Amino acid sequence: MFHINDNFQKLPGSYLFAEIARRVKEYQQAHPDADIIRLGIGDVTKPLVPAVIDAMHKAVEEMGHEETFRGYGPDFGYDFLVNAIREGDYASRGINLAYDEVFVSDGAKCDVGNIQELFSDDAVIAVTDPVYPVYVDSNAMAGRAGDYVNDKWDRLVYLPCNAENGFVPPLPDRPVDVIYLCYPNNPSGTVLTKEQLKPFVDWAKENGALIIYDAAYRAFITTPDIPLSIYEVEGAREVAIECCSFSKTAGFTGTRCAYMVIPHEVCGLDAAGNRVSMNALWKRRMATKFNGVCYPVQRAAAAVYTPEGQRQIKEVIAAYLENARMIRESLTAQGFTVFGGVDAPYIWLKVPGGMTSWEFFDLLLDKCRIVGTPGSGFGPSGEGYFRLTAFNTLEKTRQAMARIGNLKL
Repeated sequence: MFHINDNFQKLPGSYLFAEIARRVKEYQQAHPDADIIRLGIGDVTKPLVPAVIDAMHKAVEEMGHEETFRGYGPDFGYDFLVNAIREGDYASRGINLAYDEVFVSDGAKCDVGNIQELFSDDAVIAVTDPVYPVYVDSNAMAGRAGDYVNDKWDRLVYLPCNAENGFVPPLPDRPVDVIYLCYPNNPSGTVLTKEQLKPFVDWAKENGALIIYDAAYRAFITTPDIPLSIYEVEGAREVAIECCSFSKTAGFTGTRCAYMVIPHEVCGLDAAGNRVSMNALWKRRMATKFNGVCYPVQRAAAAVYTPEGQRQIKEVIAAYLENARMIRESLTAQGFTVFGGVDAPYIWLKVPGGMTSWEFFDLLLDKCRIVGTPGSGFGPSGEGYFRLTAFNTLEKTRQAMARIGNLKL
């Protein structure tokens, strides 16, 4: 018989959010009348805004007429969306991108998972800890993470982020090839200033490393002087690839659209020691394995950058940030130690009473009918912490805080 990729068998259990879904399903079956409030998976609840829906309707109508029908689109995105991204997200902040440095895709999760195909088999990977699981699991599937021993991968370089260091990751203490950074951070909801990001850019330049910068939550930044893009940091164009998403920004979790930026300056080395453009490699990969995001969805994404679209999605983001404020202030008043929730839709709290994060998960589900996310699922440094999201409705969020208050921990 054929042989499988044994690296898949090294993965511990199921994917974090699949395990949460399994536990919630079992609980719901045992308690069919339970009113469960979901503050776990970062899925949005508000509908697509009118400007987006109008653009999508118009594009769908075009697809029904021979003179405006479109089949395969451009591999890397229609020009109307690529140019809207270049202008709305970058030129408006003083960052100039070439047209072919932007790649439209069907999700940031796909991009951060697929980008590892460009790395050598023996590349050394560094991740902040706690970390979004896809960065780790996608490299583990390729064999770069090594073996899972004592709740951690023995080839990964972990950069611990915790209350003791203010959730600012240390620089790698050994040579690495790739560093994954996500800010605003998932899961901790914290951010880094330009001054805190600059050492990573400098380290990457000095050591020939690549930074994968996940900026999926950039639209939630409200604090002045916090960068929305790593390219606001001097020198980042030479060492960083940036991933962004419309999922949380504009509610596209079920519609699927995102983009990745790969400047021409970013290069790696081939086996012979020659410099190779990562932009060129990604173009080859995309042209081979991807047929583009459908036309109506790209028209919908472009509508985000219109004046009406901007006004409408900012109202949605403000509503989620209000939920985050409510969670943060309510839990703080109840005696919890809380982080995040200011420039991000995630609230990261210390688990009370010496419980493990999964024990706290079970307690909230059983006693409060609330679903959150155990911190241990995000890496070794996540144990002892717990993540809640601000993506439910205002009323459900208020109810959840009242239920937790009744726990009297």
